[in-house]
Amino acid sequence: MASKYDGLARIIIQNIGGKSNVISVTHCVTRLRFKLQDESKANTDILKATDGVAAVIQSGGQYQIVIGNQVAAVYDAVCQVGHFSGEKALAEQPADKKLSPGAALIDLISGTFLPVLGVLSGVGIIRGLLAVASFFGLLSATDGTYVILNAVGTSFFYFLPIILGMTAAEKMGGNKFIGISIGCSMCYPAIVDLSGMEALGTAFEGTIFATPYYTTFLKIPVLLPSGGYTSTVVPIIVAVFFAVKMEKLLQKIIPDVVKMFFVPLFTLIIIVPVTFLVIGPITGILCALITQLFNTVFGVSGLLAGAILGGMFQVFVIFGLHWGLTPLALTSMAAVGYDNIIPTAMPAAFVQTATVLAVYLKSKDEKLKKVALPAVISGLFGITETAIYGVTLPKKKPFVISCLASAVSGAIMGALGVKRYSMGGLGIFALATYLNPETQSFYDVGWSIVAILVGMVVSFAITFITYKDEPVAEKAAVEE
Repeated sequence: MASKYDGLARIIIQNIGGKSNVISVTHCVTRLRFKLQDESKANTDILKATDGVAAVIQSGGQYQIVIGNQVAAVYDAVCQVGHFSGEKALAEQPADKKLSPGAALIDLISGTFLPVLGVLSGVGIIRGLLAVASFFGLLSATDGTYVILNAVGTSFFYFLPIILGMTAAEKMGGNKFIGISIGCSMCYPAIVDLSGMEALGTAFEGTIFATPYYTTFLKIPVLLPSGGYTSTVVPIIVAVFFAVKMEKLLQKIIPDVVKMFFVPLFTLIIIVPVTFLVIGPITGILCALITQLFNTVFGVSGLLAGAILGGMFQVFVIFGLHWGLTPLALTSMAAVGYDNIIPTAMPAAFVQTATVLAVYLKSKDEKLKKVALPAVISGLFGITETAIYGVTLPKKKPFVISCLASAVSGAIMGALGVKRYSMGGLGIFALATYLNPETQSFYDVGWSIVAILVGMVVSFAITFITYKDEPVAEKAAVEE
């Protein structure tokens, strides 16, 4: 079926080097994310000048084309016109095309979390709204309505290892059902319930790593985190990484006639015990250390930590590095029940929106105003790429102002120790996730609103006072 974005799709495909240059394509909230055989074949300048393209970013081993709110429709048109199969690999990646460790990590994280981000946000909003409904007495925890909606909002997080087992396996080129099976074993009720039983003994007794164990495998103690591996993130991704390596090795040495069931058999029978005996405990210790590190940093100076994260967040967005915060936030939630990392960056979207609003009201450039108004609307819902690439970054000074004002908001959030208790939506929808479901305290919600308003007022006022349209002559010269 023809789409109004077919023309744009053809221009994009032509100027990324053609279909044969594409390894894979997917999209996030505002961007088309290509992995290309050779990025030098792409006509970046032509793409940047194309109507419907806000910007082009080359980061993390990906060729990212920023579209904006219409990205899903443009993605569908690109797949239709190019006969692409989406996230699946479209061509073999050249053997000599290797990413740097940092780029590979960001690519892995974004590829694992992007497919589930929308649902992750949606169920997080449900949890937040249930907390609000409970606080105001609209629902009680025993109401059937609450129980069913809570199942929707909670189960996705509870079984997150199963879901990430699938997406991580697909991202790494493995069998997604093997990834799912590893995740299922980690969430199996009999395993989860072990940590509530009487301990059989203590491993590493007398050291800082002393850990009680509740069962053994071949007489080897199995060390489980408190509450098991439900809602965890890092162990399953690392386990799938080794599972995919094992699977590919077995594919080479097992005869074709028995590959179908022997490859999964040997992969699972090796990797699942290794996960419980080695991968899980090691990643658990590393995650605990990382969580403790962030808590220590925020304990020493939450104001400084918040200012840095808040001020830099929009820069992270430009290069797609903000995805690196997602597993850290989920790890913190699984370990201590809350996240204090992303809250410092949450006001940045509102601050960016206030900056664009000031430009919209002050500017007499009708073309700029047509871009700015939709950017203000989408910014309130946490989507700031249109604001950044369409308004503030090209003008430079407004972007700097928004970053500095976001640092102020982040400093407030960090200094007051504001926390969120669930992954949730972006923008105004995120506020519901800051209501403490245990105490039903509005402390974190209230101070979040204060920090947002302070940053918005500072950014709006400075931008409104200092902003000036470019001289007409200068604009004409640029257009020539």
